[in-house]
Amino acid sequence: MSEDLFSGAAPEGLPSGVVASGAATSGAATSGAVASGGQGAAAPHAASMPLAELLRPHSLDQVIGQSHLLAPGKPLHTAFAAGKPHSMILWGPPGVGKTTLARLMAHAFDYAFIALSAVFSGVKDIRAAMEQAQAYAAQGRGTILFIDEIHRFNKSQQDALLPFVESGLVVFVGATTENPSFEVNSALLSRAQVYVLQSLSDAELMQLAQRALQALPDMRMADDALQTLAALADGDARRLLNALQQVHVAAQAAGRADVDAAFVQQALGAQARRFDKGGDSFYDQISALHKSVRGSHPDAALYWLTRMLDGGADPRYLARRIIRMAWEDIGLADPKAMQIANDAALTYERLGSPEGELALAQAVIYLAVAAKSNAGYMAYNQARAFVKQDKSREVPIHLRNAPTKLMKELGHGRAYRYAHDEPNAYAAGETYLPDGMAEPGWYQPVARGLEIKIGEKLALLKSWDAEAAAKADKK
Repeated sequence: MSEDLFSGAAPEGLPSGVVASGAATSGAATSGAVASGGQGAAAPHAASMPLAELLRPHSLDQVIGQSHLLAPGKPLHTAFAAGKPHSMILWGPPGVGKTTLARLMAHAFDYAFIALSAVFSGVKDIRAAMEQAQAYAAQGRGTILFIDEIHRFNKSQQDALLPFVESGLVVFVGATTENPSFEVNSALLSRAQVYVLQSLSDAELMQLAQRALQALPDMRMADDALQTLAALADGDARRLLNALQQVHVAAQAAGRADVDAAFVQQALGAQARRFDKGGDSFYDQISALHKSVRGSHPDAALYWLTRMLDGGADPRYLARRIIRMAWEDIGLADPKAMQIANDAALTYERLGSPEGELALAQAVIYLAVAAKSNAGYMAYNQARAFVKQDKSREVPIHLRNAPTKLMKELGHGRAYRYAHDEPNAYAAGETYLPDGMAEPGWYQPVARGLEIKIGEKLALLKSWDAEAAAKADKK
């Protein structure tokens, strides 16, 4: 929970990590919504307030974005209309209105609102919050317990919430930027409905900017400036409003009322795209890159590669993943792909950024257009699975090494046929698997690239084995 979400100190008796509001006033620093005016306790002068705070929503119909949840007939709209709150987890990227929705819920249902930040709070803070909730319950009032960054709570901290959520003492609302399937205990997850919030579209961001400009009457923005601002915000409402306020300050300093795209770029400078190197967005994008290569779409592969590089992903990590793609999805259909992927990684080590990134891009293009085969990958996985569940089989006597006289006397390697001494350098009919083990047939070459020839070779070897077996049967 950001400190600007709530003004004033925590109520007496609550630790600093707990913020309670018996009045259930609306407002949040992060919002996909705006509202004109303000209400509640005295606030700082409007000129000194962040736009995200000044334009906080006071009702559901003022929310911009999340129409898949908030439009009439949609899940959260229905929940608000029903007049009965339920525990939920709001999962989405920063700046899309998670905290705002929690506050609006408390306001709509006239519930007390207690907020915890999982970054700063522990079990002690949870207990204090529950004592406050019990005090509200004694007054005949329900409580919404909002926990920001719920994924940062460990198992014991999450477990501490369970009895209070289960008893109905509090309605739990968690906010997270990470996949709750991985970050939230199954016990807590089963007691809360998960709602996925989406990044705001450019159109929604421009709508938000236009509404925010009403609070900045001394500045006018051209359409291209609004479009530039929306692009830089990258789906994040808070980022948009903060950038807009920065542009406003720059315009005042420059003594100009009309702002165009060039001035926005000048005022904001180079803005890094939103990118969470350790979060879901990161792994979603690397997944998209891998699947684009596997799907033989070079332009899509280039898009996701450059998107990740632009967002600050480590090129060395990308190089390792590209090598993995070569082995997993191309394999022996085009062995050159592995060489190119390795060479690209080495090139990056020698040149660094940005020159070395070109080598990664070229490797991605080659891998995307190369013949595809996962035959080797599948064969390896099947072999691993078989060995893991199978017994320990003895090495056949004719395949054993015989470095000593005793071993030779025991017959180690005696019946072994040296392939180079056989016709076509192939010991037709020879067995290499443990006694009693059937031919598994794990490796099945595909009819693409070099594996066409590999398949033909394996078929020829099988025909020679069949001929040898037929001759042995006649004897």
